[in-house]
Amino acid sequence: MKILAIALSGIGDALMFTPTITELRKKYPDAEIDTLVMFNAVRQMFEKNPDINEIYYFDFLNSSPIKILSYVLSLRNKFDISFSVYPSNRWEYNLIAYLINAPIRAAVDYLRYKGRNAAFLNNYLVEENDNLHNVEENIKLFEKVTGETVNNIGRLKFYLSQTDLDFADNFLREKNVSKEELIIGMHAGCSTLKNHIKRRWEPEKFARLSEILSDKLKAKILLFGGSDEKELKQEIMSESSVSIINVQTDNLVQSASVMSKCGVFISNDSGLMHIAAALGLNVVSIIGPTNTNYIHPWKTEYRIASINLDCAPCFYYSPKPLTCSRTDVKFKCIKELDIELVYKKVTELL
Repeated sequence: MKILAIALSGIGDALMFTPTITELRKKYPDAEIDTLVMFNAVRQMFEKNPDINEIYYFDFLNSSPIKILSYVLSLRNKFDISFSVYPSNRWEYNLIAYLINAPIRAAVDYLRYKGRNAAFLNNYLVEENDNLHNVEENIKLFEKVTGETVNNIGRLKFYLSQTDLDFADNFLREKNVSKEELIIGMHAGCSTLKNHIKRRWEPEKFARLSEILSDKLKAKILLFGGSDEKELKQEIMSESSVSIINVQTDNLVQSASVMSKCGVFISNDSGLMHIAAALGLNVVSIIGPTNTNYIHPWKTEYRIASINLDCAPCFYYSPKPLTCSRTDVKFKCIKELDIELVYKKVTELL
């Protein structure tokens, strides 16, 4: 038995498939379970997962159509089952699954732009349900293929070795941070694709929040973010009157190891938010237009900071960019989410 998880979206989406990988390994203990990814950070994350045999990594975003086709066809007829990790509602992803040509191709049939993402290229379809978490949607794919019911879905899986944990201890020691102190992590970024940058809480609010957390809770503030978020982090640190520790590491696993030492993690809707959940951290999620049913931190203590406008949620999975229909304040759901609310959510977790 050879199984392929097609995980061409980002860190968070790939991570929310890991409970399904766990179930696949239970069901098929001797199977080869592989993944197809296009982001290096996802590859780093999956390399640690003992239930995954092989990772196929290809830079689809920066390759020519001819090279992409050649690579995809090199995987043709090698697998018995393929899963299109939810959410991955672009027609290109379904075409890739079709060309790989596993006899069983499982995917979600999306409620919006129905037909335009070519879900019909798959032969085991589960209808999208706005009331379900992404983890649950992925488990539905497993249930569709196997005919079994999963009654107790497990946690997200992000594996850290003792070497990784030692790295985190050394990092904190070098920054003069004691384990006895309250350590609060923050992530101010998120994906910028399809206008999702509009989901971000303003940098100046993160800066003000860091001052309040330092003053009232005597917390040490750690600021996380990827290599493409250096300017964003610098803006926050320069705006804040307190010392913020900039977490700069060589890779995602090192960042996650430092995250594991946090007492609370505050984040926009992002991949790091889901890593925090996988690590079992207390998470405060700053949510504007997103449907929290889809993405709330899975099986960990969390609070949602949201002003719950009547027009929210307005973001659902579709190929179109994120837009706002309001005529008073565009993206009011995030722009008018105040600092005191987020601080209150932090204190509820302490």
